[in-house]
Amino acid sequence: MSAPAPLVGAGAGDEVEGTARALAGWSGHLTRALGLAISMYALYWVVAIVPAQVYRPTFLLLGLAAAFLMYPARAASRRGVTLVDGVFVASACAALVWPLLEGDAFPLRAATPTVVDVTLGAILTVAVLEATRRTAGLMLPLTAAIFLLYAWSGPVLDRIGLSLIGHRGYSVERIVGTLYITLEGVLGVPLDVAATYIVLFTVYGAVVERGGAGRFFLEWAMAATSGAKGGVSPGRTVTVAGYLLGALSGSGVANTVTLGAVAWPLMRQAGYTPEAGGAVIAAAGLGAILAPPVMGATAFLMAEFLKVSYFQVALMATVPAALYYASIVVSVEADARRLGLAARSAGTRSLAAVTREGVHHFLSFAVMVGMMVRGVTAFSAVFWATIVAFVVSFRRRDEALTPGRLLGALTAGGLSVVPIVATTAAAGIIVGVITLTGLGLKAASLIVTLAGASRALTVVYAALAVWVLGLAVPVTACYIIAAVMVAPALTQVGVGTEAAHMFVFYYAVLSEVSPPTALSPFAAAAITGGNPFRTTMLTWKYTLPAFLVPFAFTWTSSGEAILLRGSAGDIARVGLGALLGVAALAVGAAGYLRSPATRLERVLAIAGGVLLLMVEPRLAAAGAACVVVALALHLRRRGTDITPVPDP
Repeated sequence: MSAPAPLVGAGAGDEVEGTARALAGWSGHLTRALGLAISMYALYWVVAIVPAQVYRPTFLLLGLAAAFLMYPARAASRRGVTLVDGVFVASACAALVWPLLEGDAFPLRAATPTVVDVTLGAILTVAVLEATRRTAGLMLPLTAAIFLLYAWSGPVLDRIGLSLIGHRGYSVERIVGTLYITLEGVLGVPLDVAATYIVLFTVYGAVVERGGAGRFFLEWAMAATSGAKGGVSPGRTVTVAGYLLGALSGSGVANTVTLGAVAWPLMRQAGYTPEAGGAVIAAAGLGAILAPPVMGATAFLMAEFLKVSYFQVALMATVPAALYYASIVVSVEADARRLGLAARSAGTRSLAAVTREGVHHFLSFAVMVGMMVRGVTAFSAVFWATIVAFVVSFRRRDEALTPGRLLGALTAGGLSVVPIVATTAAAGIIVGVITLTGLGLKAASLIVTLAGASRALTVVYAALAVWVLGLAVPVTACYIIAAVMVAPALTQVGVGTEAAHMFVFYYAVLSEVSPPTALSPFAAAAITGGNPFRTTMLTWKYTLPAFLVPFAFTWTSSGEAILLRGSAGDIARVGLGALLGVAALAVGAAGYLRSPATRLERVLAIAGGVLLLMVEPRLAAAGAACVVVALALHLRRRGTDITPVPDP
């Protein structure tokens, strides 16, 4: 009998920075069992009643145990499970079983925890921070540790002149009681979202992908972007495939890796440099976090913070996501012409033939969206969509989810969520401290004060604050922290609550293309062999229009029409203006329309695009005029200089 295949950590989600180790033997079997248990437990939760005080700690226990087995404490211990790993697993088990044993008496001791409570709470805090360090790097647990120190040292801050953020200070017992015993800390909203929304959609993506949808979507995108003569534009293919595959992963990094593995050979054949090709792949992959119906983990958190259905969040994100992909399409086409990249034949079948063969892969999406439109909870909708995906997989024998393949999909789905479990638990520590100390309101007031209560300046300062925060922590943690510290500043100056959270969401996503945590461009560069930093800079060029879009729906109240708020006329007017704006920005950044653009034409296009995205009627009119002048100047020239120019 052959030896069992080693287990490699599944799912390099957006929170992952550590490298999972290969496990075989008993440790591999145990880790697979934990991954399967995570998926099955989440599916069971949908159809059964499991109290939050029971479900959250047991789910966290499964996630932490898998994290300590999958991710080593240091590179030297990657070959197998160590004694230290076992100690952490046992510690997490003791700390999370204790609340279950204590039952109803446990939550009543939040203000007066016992010595055992404090000891086990401290142990759990250390275990969560260590699991996060292993899976997401050092910055997030270090940030959480700083917040813990802040909760204890309030009076000290007053004495050293930092009274703006000072507070009365809290004892270790009070801090641990809040973070461990209540549902406002480690076991708070962030973990709840991971244990419900995120894991269910991750399992759904794994089942759909194992059922052959990933291969079909790539073939469908290739057929849909074929030229009249059968040629395939690699840039267009990657963009379309990025959206379709993003619905499976909900992860910018995972989507980037999948796209890159398949699309890079075609792009290289067409003449893309490693850096330019990696930038297109990363930009298209990043759309997985932004695009409905299955957005990234952060979108589920937004639904919970706003106390609205996930369908409402997806609906609000529809137009911004369309603007994002429109800007990429325009940029890709402009760059392809500027660099002289011709479409290459790939023997693509017709779109009709590909669709007939795999149309069943769209059925589960239709069921999920249809159920949410009818008011069914996202939990039930994705549960039944997963069942439908399993059933329709039997349409083709080579895609059928036989028991072995189904178990593999469920295991992969469960293991993929492990890094997010650790991240959201650590983020819960930060949120708990912010809630306990009132830091969120203080930070919001400070931002508004610095901006002189100006709405425009507050939006700018908020963007800078979230962007800087995103350089240090992953997308999910960045949103969680900013949602309680920065979003209130926006609402204080008149920005709608939904618009404020969507703004924070978009700028948290920017961390995916911002060094030093530019995970998507770095992943793409690893595939193409390009320079990571140059790939990141070029990715910024493709994604720049998308990160000006949040200004459109926060700068003025009328801009919230982009989020489908307002009359149909306002939505159409603002949406079309924003579309023209992102297209102008993309053309200006690429420097090409029908021929190479002059410096003046590029400046006018970029200025016009920015003004159009400000939405305010007078500014939008001035922006439209700039775009018209740029277009007129460009068309007036005869376009004799059509020699491709090198990528800047």
